[in-house]
Amino acid sequence: MSEPSHSPAPQAEGPEQPRALRIEDWLTVIIMALLALITFANVLVRYFTDASFAWTEEISIFLMILLAMVAGSAAVARDQHIRIEFLTSRGTAARKQLLARLGSASVALLFALIAALSARVVWDDWRYEETSPGIGVPQWWYSVWLPICSLAITARAIGLFRRQGRLAQFEAVATDEQESA
Repeated sequence: MSEPSHSPAPQAEGPEQPRALRIEDWLTVIIMALLALITFANVLVRYFTDASFAWTEEISIFLMILLAMVAGSAAVARDQHIRIEFLTSRGTAARKQLLARLGSASVALLFALIAALSARVVWDDWRYEETSPGIGVPQWWYSVWLPICSLAITARAIGLFRRQGRLAQFEAVATDEQESA
């Protein structure tokens, strides 16, 4: 799959990438390593004892969900989230910029809403002392990460929206300078 060359926001990749955008990369590495270690340990135990760790499936599912949320945050931070290329790559530069900003504002609004609603789920898990079905730990240990990650995605989307605005201002100034020259 090739990278889109028409992206309206500056890409944050390579060694010049700010440290704040590397958080998701390190979290991805850590989560993937934990998933690999847990799965490998379970395979070894099953091979040598004909039994398995009961907790591995529950922890693995939690880590995969967390991985998806961290990857979503990374995609938003780098302006690589899903969009309909047919619509976003057509038309004038102003239209492309408007659609890009509308997209990042929509992502911010959606994940702010998810954060608020999932905070209620965490509160209910804590208040009613729900336990996980597999190993019986408090369910809020797992559910608390959804509002936290949703807020992180919201912050990334707001940051992208601001960067897109600065880029639009920079392009407008550059166009004015070219026209006056």
